[in-house]
Amino acid sequence: MTDATSVPRLALNDGGSIPQLGFGVWQLPSAETPAVVRSALDVGYRSIDTASIYGNEAGVGRALHQAALPREDIFVTTKLWNDHQGYESTLAAFDESLERLGLDAVDLYLIHWPCPQRDRYVDTWRALVHLKRQGRARAIGVSNFNAEHLERIIAETGVVPAVNQIELHPHFQQRALREVHARLGIVTESWSPLGQAKALNDPVLVEIARRHDCSPAQIVLRWHLDSGLVAIPKSATASRIAENFSVFDIALTPEDHAAIEGLDRADGRIGPDPASFS
Repeated sequence: MTDATSVPRLALNDGGSIPQLGFGVWQLPSAETPAVVRSALDVGYRSIDTASIYGNEAGVGRALHQAALPREDIFVTTKLWNDHQGYESTLAAFDESLERLGLDAVDLYLIHWPCPQRDRYVDTWRALVHLKRQGRARAIGVSNFNAEHLERIIAETGVVPAVNQIELHPHFQQRALREVHARLGIVTESWSPLGQAKALNDPVLVEIARRHDCSPAQIVLRWHLDSGLVAIPKSATASRIAENFSVFDIALTPEDHAAIEGLDRADGRIGPDPASFS
């Protein structure tokens, strides 16, 4: 049976590590969050990904308190929202997130979007560097940063993000940005790893799933793991939560990987464009 110890971890460039399969809570109402997160923890997830804009940090905190698992066993990620960018405002927003979560520290703190039009992401990154030096953010990273945003914060601070969490799924594979991450030593984390379920009816994935006697979602998550990515699927359904965690015994073939890589599309982006979103 799959359990928490089955989840491989990827090394981070700061000496830490991150579970390769986590649980996302985007669009999960706060009132429902404790029960859903508890369900994920019961299945074996030990990495929970939230954000201040999700409005459910307090719900995540309640779930962690109720589960009564050792704090060192849980990897908690949250993110700074766009309107709090800037050095001092980032520090204040981080304190508010910690209070809602009921924690003394988070395992990973991310800048949610670069918002280049606001031009505050460098000062914001300096604040995250400060939080890491304090030990209250054990690892720091970014989300939705393009190569030019990454290169600028590194050039101006000398600190390389541990993680860049980006939209990534079979129809939008971000190969060029992943190559940048590999060069810089940044872990790639996939949000919407299932393409918000839009890719799961793809005939190629359906056929691969049929051959392996599993679901298309399981095939896609196995592909993420095999590709060296961190995936954070989200579901509010207990059976789907369990299914998404049961991917460690699936062995994709080189032909399966080639078929999935062939699904990449230039127009496959589902979410906003980081170059213009603010």
